[in-house]
Amino acid sequence: MLEARAHHQLKALLQREGCERWPHHLTLSRLVGRSLRRGDHTLVRLAPGTDPSWLISLLVPLALSDSRLAVVVSEPLRQRLLQLELPRLMAADPGLALPCLEGDEPGEARVWLLSHRQLVAAWQQRILADRQLVIPEVEQLDGRLREALAIRLEPNHWDQLQRAQPSAAAAVLELHTRLSRQVLRHPPSPGGLVPLAEEDEAPLRQLLALLGPLPQPWPRWLASGNRRWTSWAQRDSRLLQWTLHRQPLEPLQVLQGLLEHRGAVVIGQLGPARQAGQELGLSPQVCVDLGDPPLADPLPLFAPLRQPLPNSPHFGQHLLEQCRRLVLGQAGLTVILLDDGALRRALTSGLAAEFGSRVVQESTAPEANGVLCCRWSWWLEQQQRLPLPCQVVVALLPIASLEDPLTAAQVQALRRQGRDWFRERLLPDGLTRLQLAVAGLRRAGGRLAILDGRLRGRSWGRQVLTALDPWLKLSRLLPH
Repeated sequence: MLEARAHHQLKALLQREGCERWPHHLTLSRLVGRSLRRGDHTLVRLAPGTDPSWLISLLVPLALSDSRLAVVVSEPLRQRLLQLELPRLMAADPGLALPCLEGDEPGEARVWLLSHRQLVAAWQQRILADRQLVIPEVEQLDGRLREALAIRLEPNHWDQLQRAQPSAAAAVLELHTRLSRQVLRHPPSPGGLVPLAEEDEAPLRQLLALLGPLPQPWPRWLASGNRRWTSWAQRDSRLLQWTLHRQPLEPLQVLQGLLEHRGAVVIGQLGPARQAGQELGLSPQVCVDLGDPPLADPLPLFAPLRQPLPNSPHFGQHLLEQCRRLVLGQAGLTVILLDDGALRRALTSGLAAEFGSRVVQESTAPEANGVLCCRWSWWLEQQQRLPLPCQVVVALLPIASLEDPLTAAQVQALRRQGRDWFRERLLPDGLTRLQLAVAGLRRAGGRLAILDGRLRGRSWGRQVLTALDPWLKLSRLLPH
């Protein structure tokens, strides 16, 4: 059977390499081999922050299988596979060479390596055929599919629409002017994002439904007119312009049937609170958690009992004072995670006045003892390219803000269903991001500081502390 062959080949490969092994290599290869042979749905959950060496356990059964596969990867993972993992596989055993075809058309290739955008296009054009899906980054699937389906209307698209329909140009201009007034008069908001309701877009939809043909992307925008999608505008106050964005709330509902009647192997670094199978439309016959070995050394955690809440007028000063204390005496890299743009810029300026040019914002070349202030999303994307920090400072826990139009629309949809939107969506997502962000600290022997008063002041703060287990309370800050 495929499972036995994959087990034997992988075991021999790991013995030849003789390197320190991830403890679940053979288990993962057998699970993947079984799923490919049976053509069923298999969900494998890895601990957040798992070292990427597990990829070899996925590739060996893929190389030995006869199934036609579509492997869906992000750009960073594609580069790792092509430049590191696949050459490693071939160097270990030429019989394990895995020929992959890239591009928009699969041809007759057995293994088709494609991006999330190409996956959406292949599904819409019905060229996926009977290929089994292999998705090694399931934690990113929802967001990347949403980006692939996103519709973006720039100012020039309105000009193209008027030229394509000159008889309706005056009406289009009037509707654009009406929306422009609404967007540009909206109070200042983070990122310049302005939510748009269905009734705001309704007159434009009614007009376009009577016209045709329409230049792209207007037909796509018109076809997305239901409650599964949400819209917002992003304004540029300097140029007095705005861009209309439209994205699906749940991408796999829009791509309904993508995972039906085909095998799927999905692997991801998901926290224990995420019910990924249901959220992703999976009905896995096999669902396995492959965690890390028990951690012997607890993570040093500095989280004072009495801290102001983020909406307190003293919170900015509290952050500055505590970050000064945390940076003093540190010989390694300090990473400060904060999504609030205005607060992050003020904090960066205040620390730069104290510590000079070693304080930078979202730079991939910080000094050895530098202070790096960045957004959560930036750190999660870039941390593999940066040295391990000696400490991570969580200025604000990564709980999505309802000021973000997409988050607000998702919450509203859950409210309509009578569901607990905070504990089902916002908190699990935040815990997973936190675990991914601090995984390197344990390997580096660093410390974690959480300066968000909600950790101690809200009942759900206990779940945050549980997600960080094991940890050791730091009562005093000592030079490191």
